[in-house]
Amino acid sequence: MPSVEVPLQGTSDPLIRQLPVLGDHRGSLIAIEGGSTVPFDVKRIYYIFGTQPGVERGFHAHVALRQLAVCVAGSCEMILDDGRERTTYLLDRPDRGLLIQAMMWREMRNFSADAVLLVLADHAYDEADYIRDYDRFLETVNSLT
Repeated sequence: MPSVEVPLQGTSDPLIRQLPVLGDHRGSLIAIEGGSTVPFDVKRIYYIFGTQPGVERGFHAHVALRQLAVCVAGSCEMILDDGRERTTYLLDRPDRGLLIQAMMWREMRNFSADAVLLVLADHAYDEADYIRDYDRFLETVNSLT
């Protein structure tokens, strides 16, 4: 399976969302609004922080859930896999978000010590929406095509 590495800077990737930065001499502010800044209504927000060196997270897909991931501090890598291609995204800017569609395997790694990864989701937590086995994910993806 091919692997591609994509930094968030200067990309035209449709999964990258430029978040509007507001501010003045006092500092910057980013307002995220469901249905406009984010292409879905936000039903759940969580963030990951304090990740220990060498720890990798994720290793699952969602059947229906869509998410927007923003590294609001520090950096991390997000690997997205649609069953045909794996793409590694460097999340290192608080003004850029990565849109994660349903049926997309995700893995997170290389968290900086100060990383804070904010995730906005279009549904509340539902364990039944998770696919935690990669082979099952591939079977499910292949059955949809």
